[in-house]
Amino acid sequence: MELIIIGLLGGLITGISPCILPVLPVIFLTGGAQSARFEGEALPARRSRPFLVIAGLMLSFTLVTLLGSLLLGLLNLPQDVLRWAGIIVLLLLGLALIIPRLEHLLEKPFQWIPRKQVENRGSGFGVGLALGAVFVPCAGPVLAAIIVAGSTGRIGLDTVLLTASFAVGVAAPLLAFALAGRGLVERIRAFRSRERMLRITAGVAMIALAVGLIFNVPQMLQRLVPDYTAGLQQDLAERGDALDLGGLVTDENRELDNCTNGATVLEECGTAPAIRGIEQWLNTPDGAGVDLEQLRGEVVLIDFWAYSCINCQRSIPHVVAWDDAYRDAGLNVIGIHSPEYAFEKDAGNVRAGIDDFGIDYPVALDNTLSTWTAYRNRYWPAHYLIDAEGTVRHISFGEGNYAATEKMIRELLQDADSSVSLPGATEIADVTPEVGATTRETFLGSAKDVNYGGPGAYRAGRGSYTLPQQQPDDSFALDGDWQIETQYATPVAGESGIRLSYRASEVRMVLAGAGDVTVRGDDGSTRTLRVDGTPRSYQVVDDDPHTGVLTVDVSEGVEVYSFTFG
Repeated sequence: MELIIIGLLGGLITGISPCILPVLPVIFLTGGAQSARFEGEALPARRSRPFLVIAGLMLSFTLVTLLGSLLLGLLNLPQDVLRWAGIIVLLLLGLALIIPRLEHLLEKPFQWIPRKQVENRGSGFGVGLALGAVFVPCAGPVLAAIIVAGSTGRIGLDTVLLTASFAVGVAAPLLAFALAGRGLVERIRAFRSRERMLRITAGVAMIALAVGLIFNVPQMLQRLVPDYTAGLQQDLAERGDALDLGGLVTDENRELDNCTNGATVLEECGTAPAIRGIEQWLNTPDGAGVDLEQLRGEVVLIDFWAYSCINCQRSIPHVVAWDDAYRDAGLNVIGIHSPEYAFEKDAGNVRAGIDDFGIDYPVALDNTLSTWTAYRNRYWPAHYLIDAEGTVRHISFGEGNYAATEKMIRELLQDADSSVSLPGATEIADVTPEVGATTRETFLGSAKDVNYGGPGAYRAGRGSYTLPQQQPDDSFALDGDWQIETQYATPVAGESGIRLSYRASEVRMVLAGAGDVTVRGDDGSTRTLRVDGTPRSYQVVDDDPHTGVLTVDVSEGVEVYSFTFG
């Protein structure tokens, strides 16, 4: 019930937010436009047309959101194929409303249907299907969770219920606009007598929306309208924090609930799920895969990580040290590289990260997050300790708890072989920051931007930004012209700037592309980074813990993904 309520609220808030403004004219006009002609005769619009428009939108939006990314990934197609298909359909439907001959041509494949069904069919449902494929509402907390679930294949009953209730919530205000369009046509005699004019107007609106979508005009228009639902979205995000969409619960992984995060003693948490869906193995003979069944009798440590993750970068030295110290005693470390960014799916990038960290143990490229999902994981890093019988005995999410984890590694090794001779415990310093002691990881992509402290809204697309007179602590602001993409931001007209307020002893930037990044500290220091190549992490501050402000000049051609803090 809580999922349904949260989905409905999230959809309703989205349905009244500025992001739906670009589609309103089409919904308003198509809700009242006349039906197609049949053999030259104008047919009256069905009273159900507004409902058909919204039903089509809900259906295609739900399917695209839940299954679109998953299907395109299986077919190795670009992620925007469905969006372009929707744009093409909008163009065709818009032209058909204006050009009767084209409309007749589009209807030809359906002429085998009896006339009564043709008269009742109309084009409302088709319009809705096209709108659903291109209608991407503001990425609020509920929609963000749904999109992640869909793109990673984690589609269970909870996710379907959440998506369906979200679609219903969005549909409610949109249906009101569609019914208003129908009601206006029925009440105003001038509209009823000018059927041709209304159809042409609806067609022009549909074509204008399609052209606008091609050039990202809706995003630019949205920037001009203050987001009056921001506070409601924040409240919903806080309410939704308790949602556990970390993976499908199956008979294979159900007992993982028996483990306590960061426990100091061994627990019994069921047989370890199989490693699956791996695109490629690194650091194995001839790229061969690793099967947990074949490791029975030995202890296994599974480490979920991503090479650009700052938390993983602080954790990996401990994992490497455990591998060096205990491999000969029967410990098998397996790194499951689960990408957070698209660039982290590239095997060459991961291999470079492996070399940088000195990793010798097997690493699996879990690019579809299949193993991540099987283990119901939600964190970078995450450690799962498995005994010689194949049972998960310990789970630790995030950084820290290293001494306790190593103590349990040693205990399991001795349980597996009582005669084993163990070396002394490793001595890697735990540099995990205190909770709340540093600024949280800051993303500049529109999909998960956080800590934006500039004026106005932060949305996908091209826009001009200015620095605020007073910037909040632990935030960033942009200056100049920027193109905000899903995962990064990049200047579009020469050099642009970023101002960052932070708390940390170390600041790193994930950068890609080609160009220069000049970092100026509030102490007068200046540092210039030459960026050239695929995304990787660059250190920009390494000092004693303190609060500071950085001014960053970014040249055109550089992609800024995130700031991370240590």
